[in-house]
Amino acid sequence: MKCNLCPRNCNIERSVRSGVCRTDELILSRVARHDWEEPCISGGKGSGTVFFAGCNLHCRFCQNYDISIAPHGVAVTPEQLADVFLYVQDLGVANINLVTPTHFSDKISVALRIAKPRLTIPVVYNTGSYEKIEALKALDGLVDVYMPDLKFCSSEVSKSLAGVDNYFEVATQAIAEMRRQQPADIFDSDGYMTKGVLIRHLVLPSYVEDSKRILDWIAHFDSNAYVSLMSQYFPARKDAAFPHLNRRLHRHEYESVKEYFVNIGLHNGYCQDVASATVDYLPDFIDSEVEEILKTVKHK
Repeated sequence: MKCNLCPRNCNIERSVRSGVCRTDELILSRVARHDWEEPCISGGKGSGTVFFAGCNLHCRFCQNYDISIAPHGVAVTPEQLADVFLYVQDLGVANINLVTPTHFSDKISVALRIAKPRLTIPVVYNTGSYEKIEALKALDGLVDVYMPDLKFCSSEVSKSLAGVDNYFEVATQAIAEMRRQQPADIFDSDGYMTKGVLIRHLVLPSYVEDSKRILDWIAHFDSNAYVSLMSQYFPARKDAAFPHLNRRLHRHEYESVKEYFVNIGLHNGYCQDVASATVDYLPDFIDSEVEEILKTVKHK
């Protein structure tokens, strides 16, 4: 069947050749506890991250380029993925965190339908937000917490940095659908988000005004929305075409966006210290580790 799962609309048979996402099979690149998400996601228990290889955006500044630009990992079936979810739950983490799931959302929904009756922790959908509404609707009732990035406002910026000029239109419609599915932000007694939407935005060097336009939209959409305003950008690789991205964020750039956040009436969310922009927070993607985990799970 030809794939038009995401807004790229590649219309190709992925079993024959890969599309923009550069993947055909369902590929896992990392399964592990992660302690560096937002407090309501990681907390003290950690978040049970399940990283998928490939991506439908290919942002020029991607910090996980090791698996997004040149995908690698271990191919699994939806049934095996369901067992991985149960394995992650047994780690004692706060949630199951699906990282870059868009281009596999159809297979993920199958896995979640298998595993969901035995899951006692929330499922987090951690996405770049370049999603089709139809694909998100197929996840209704399966995802507890949506954690969408809202990366760009300007069509010129999104075209130059991610190759799509309709990112903002698509992403904001996707976030509206996520909010429809999860209309209330609910936290448990330990402060973990168990239902809801947490919008992320990474402030980029030289793009402060675009960040402010994104915050304008969020404030108009839902002034009570929880927003993670991130300063953790660092140049994961040099880009000769965009030399302004070959530096870390200046403190005054981030502080300007933080101040704007408050001034337009947003009041729920999280911020970072600019010093958090370090490679130390990036996970390792080692295929053999995924292979070892798969040996310990067996579909029932």
